[in-house]
Amino acid sequence: MTSTTDANADAGASTPDGYGELRAQLATLTTEAFRPEFAEIDQLPTREIARIMNGEDTTVPAAVAEKLPQIAAAIDATAERMARGGRLIYAGAGTAGRLGVLDASECPPTFNTDPSEVVGLIAGGPSAMVKAVEGAEDSKELAAADLDGLDLTADDTVVGISASGRTPYAVGAVEHARTKGALTIGLSCNADSALAEAAEHGLEIVVGPELLTGSTRLKAGTAQKLVLNMLSTITMIRLGKTYGNLMVDVRASNEKLRARSRRIVSLATGACDQEIEAALAATDGEVKDAILTILGGVDGPTAATLLAESHGHLRAALAAVRTT
Repeated sequence: MTSTTDANADAGASTPDGYGELRAQLATLTTEAFRPEFAEIDQLPTREIARIMNGEDTTVPAAVAEKLPQIAAAIDATAERMARGGRLIYAGAGTAGRLGVLDASECPPTFNTDPSEVVGLIAGGPSAMVKAVEGAEDSKELAAADLDGLDLTADDTVVGISASGRTPYAVGAVEHARTKGALTIGLSCNADSALAEAAEHGLEIVVGPELLTGSTRLKAGTAQKLVLNMLSTITMIRLGKTYGNLMVDVRASNEKLRARSRRIVSLATGACDQEIEAALAATDGEVKDAILTILGGVDGPTAATLLAESHGHLRAALAAVRTT
């Protein structure tokens, strides 16, 4: 059985492998801490391990809740820049990078954003989604080059994601983004992290040590996913991508989404199927426009014009109809 003392002993000392300094640094991180109470978890029944793991997961929402004011401030700042045409760009390595790419990839079908509006960068490029690219996460220069490839502007928002808060790729992305005048957010799971220090908005969601020592795809990954869900979803709400809690900008790219589009129009308007089909036909299948034609009593081209003048906000377009 490995003891806490054994796990951390001489971590800062000179070591034959040359990683003494890094080992010492990792030993100070909450996300890397060893938990002796789980040292023999592999000897437990499967159901008991599942119970323990589930109990660990229940602590994550509370950790996120502690940072809601900071999260909200970061979202408002992001939405303000995106309303001016800026982009939301995630940058991370390993699990953190994959979570950013996942969140970015879900925005086009959910909110009808262009793929260039919400972008996920992962250290090592797309192939790193399924296979680790050795050394990629250790390069600040690689992060700067990836951002330069996007022609970063001052209206963009760059979110560095790193459970440890020390990953050079994520820290480098935030540091480089600040030199370009972009808004920066640092999402980590350790207090007093280099990532939070580098960013204008430091979001440190401290969920504690993992069930498996250092496996930050667990609680830390869950925390990051929850925060990224908030960041993208609430930003899109602020940008008028929803009407109430309806996804009125959904892109009907398959049969399920086409059926969902009709249901959304029905929920928003209470119209009959025949009226819904007519409205969608008149607006080339655009859900938001179809709702406006029904609730506002306007034709398809007029709905499109009103929405353009309202910057895509359906409630504002409806208000414009009612005051004319």
